[in-house]
Amino acid sequence: MADKTSLDALKIERPDDGGRRRSWVWLILTAVLVVAAAAVSWWHSRAPEVEVVRVEAQSGSGAGAVLNASGYVTARRQATVSSKVTGKVTEVDIEEGMKVAAGQVVARLDDSTATKQLALAEAQLEASRSALTATEVDLKLARLDLQRTRNLAKQEISTQADLDAARAKAEALAAQLETGHRNVQVAERQVALARQGVGDTVIRAPFAGVVTTKDAQPGEMISPVSAGGGFTRTGICTVVDMKSLEIDVDVNEAYIDRVHPGQKVDATLDAYPDWKIPAHVITVVPAADRQKATVRVRIAFDQLDPRILPDMGIKVAFLGQEATATGTAQASVTVPKAAVHSAGKTSFVYLVKDYKIERRAVKVGSEKDDQVEVLAGLRGGEDLVVAASEKLEDGERVNVRPAKEGQ
Repeated sequence: MADKTSLDALKIERPDDGGRRRSWVWLILTAVLVVAAAAVSWWHSRAPEVEVVRVEAQSGSGAGAVLNASGYVTARRQATVSSKVTGKVTEVDIEEGMKVAAGQVVARLDDSTATKQLALAEAQLEASRSALTATEVDLKLARLDLQRTRNLAKQEISTQADLDAARAKAEALAAQLETGHRNVQVAERQVALARQGVGDTVIRAPFAGVVTTKDAQPGEMISPVSAGGGFTRTGICTVVDMKSLEIDVDVNEAYIDRVHPGQKVDATLDAYPDWKIPAHVITVVPAADRQKATVRVRIAFDQLDPRILPDMGIKVAFLGQEATATGTAQASVTVPKAAVHSAGKTSFVYLVKDYKIERRAVKVGSEKDDQVEVLAGLRGGEDLVVAASEKLEDGERVNVRPAKEGQ
């Protein structure tokens, strides 16, 4: 029995045939999956790679616009207040932000020399008047002498020579009296001129407005022209009439036919992006800038507001007739300029849907920096191609990746 047990222990057990077949099946499936993955990877590597951005519709000031532009708030009426004469500033009565009335004193210059010249002119006037009075008295006496001499000559008591001398003296004094009157007039005008010189040392606001800059201090020299190698001021302050504020924009001459006087405009200050300000076109200036290929347009605010300040940046949207009449309009769409292509006079963009390219025609509007307005063809929410590794075809399958920051 022991020998039989030992012989049984020496037997080799053979593996199950079913387990061997399962192992081969798994090996084949694994190989198929690897090949399939390699095929998919190879297929994707052949497809062009594109960068896309999501198109976003913008409501607000751009809604219903036939044209968008940007510009600045300008004052139609503003002035740098200066003096008519060169002098030293002795007093400045204004500060930035102060409201001034028309004719209000804003500064004074040293008037010591002008005052002395006025006193001299007044003294000369008094001297001329005194001389005139003396001449009048002499002329009166000369005329009395002439009358007596004439009477004596009739009685043949005085000679003809005496009569001629008396007549000549009276006529000379009459001429001297006329000269005296002229001298008095000259002296009066000299006094007026000297008084004007004193008045010129007082600087007044030319119109009602707000002081925006204070450019001089007491002790500085001021002159109506630049002098002194840059050490002489040419102005005391700048006064702006806030009631004359308007918008000044440059419109590309290719789109100027969309603008006309009286057209409604929605304006948005860069400082207050959520505040839509109603305005209207005043006029299209009949001249173009050949360097920038633009035409200047003046726009008036329908109602002024203290928040509107000169030189503020502002964006405007020129509204179409439909938007003006109904007050409602479609939202505007702005896309990167690199995403818009052209073929002749037709503009188009590439969209991505289910990893396939769709070519779509669009109507473009104004351009600003690297952005372009799309007036028709896009509504927002589309995935727009902004860059591609190669030329794209309609219906072509692509690999998609988000655009880089800033595109």
